Amino acid sequence: MNATPDIPPRPLAGCRVLVGRARHQASALSDALRLLGAEVIEIPFIEIREPSSWRALDQAIARLLDYDWLILTSVNGVQALFARLARLGKSEADLLHLNLAAIGPATRKAIEKHGLPVDVMPEEYVAESVVAALKGEVKGKRVLLVRAKIARDLIPTELIKAGARLDVIEAYETVLPESSRTELAKVLRDPRRKPDVITFTSSSTVKNFLDLLGKGNHALLTGTKLASIGPVTSETMRQHGLRVDIEAREYTIPSLVATIATSL
Repeated sequence: MNATPDIPPRPLAGCRVLVGRARHQASALSDALRLLGAEVIEIPFIEIREPSSWRALDQAIARLLDYDWLILTSVNGVQALFARLARLGKSEADLLHLNLAAIGPATRKAIEKHGLPVDVMPEEYVAESVVAALKGEVKGKRVLLVRAKIARDLIPTELIKAGARLDVIEAYETVLPESSRTELAKVLRDPRRKPDVITFTSSSTVKNFLDLLGKGNHALLTGTKLASIGPVTSETMRQHGLRVDIEAREYTIPSLVATIATSL
């Protein structure tokens, strides 16, 4: 299926879009929006940091031969894992015996850049679909799940119920970038810079945005559309009192951009 519908050239000309992805990840979304004519404002709502200790991941890497499956749920997790493999003198060859599962196309692409095939990628790029795709495959199997420090527990809970012998390893954490607080307030209060659209690409970006926004400041969002990358992020938005004006159809960055372009 083509994730990007036919849209006129530069449909976002004159539109200001606030991108809240971490700085090292913002370019893909920002560049795609600019190609369609948008003025992009980048203010990160999250910052990616190394875990407080690499001990658990290093121990898992040391016993890779014990595992049958490796599940990766983000590009950040892929990058952290392969960086640590290199640091410990190992390589992609040490993963060849594993069945690999990726939560979505961006994660799959990051894995395939290392020359490894992805065995499972669900049709919908959410934790529920990962579980549905794997629960018939993992009974009695040793499974390594590499993810963020703070993440939904649905995958480990359901795979353990399905009989997996599961290890959950934290490869990175997301934190609040305090430096964004003042800049966000300035942008939202300035009529010449106030965004027409604010994008949210994960539940973490939603929660951190609200922290940066501060209590009692929801009125600053009047006249600004809020765009979500998918149903999990949308549900987090609603739970925290934010409306969802735009939701990507296929839970990817290209689909988010296309949906914004056809919704304004």
